[in-house]
Amino acid sequence: MSLAEIIKPDSVLCNAHARSKKHCLEILSELLVRPLTDIAAEDIFERLIERERLGCTSMTQGVAFPHSRVEGLAESHAAMIKLSDPVDFDSPDGEPVDLVFGLLVPVELSEQDYADINLVTCLLADEDLRQRLRAANSSKDLHAILLEGCRNLNSPVADAAGNG
Repeated sequence: MSLAEIIKPDSVLCNAHARSKKHCLEILSELLVRPLTDIAAEDIFERLIERERLGCTSMTQGVAFPHSRVEGLAESHAAMIKLSDPVDFDSPDGEPVDLVFGLLVPVELSEQDYADINLVTCLLADEDLRQRLRAANSSKDLHAILLEGCRNLNSPVADAAGNG
């Protein structure tokens, strides 16, 4: 699937106010279930909290990637938050987090699900993209920058740079 298929514009929130990591995961849960009519935000929140107990999902440099497997999902679903003020996420580098990308995947992962996870980690590792995401002033801009970053990552120039 393309990133545009797994993260819809209404699943992206710019300049959100979160009091803590837990509050951030609560907001993320609500965004993640928007396209899912048969899954409750509370259930996703509990899954994300359980996943955090296994190990912090912060990737360092102010970015976190909370994710979980969900029974009954046929395909990946994603959401993104840019926080107005960073929160402590127990990051390995000690940096607070202001960019949070959430991903729900089916319990039984397919090659495509692994590709989705890899795509997200590659995107979030891109310093230029992180700077552009942080400069976004609206949810619409945040979504557009994310999709543009994905297109750039998948372009022949980006592929050649990655393979050189």
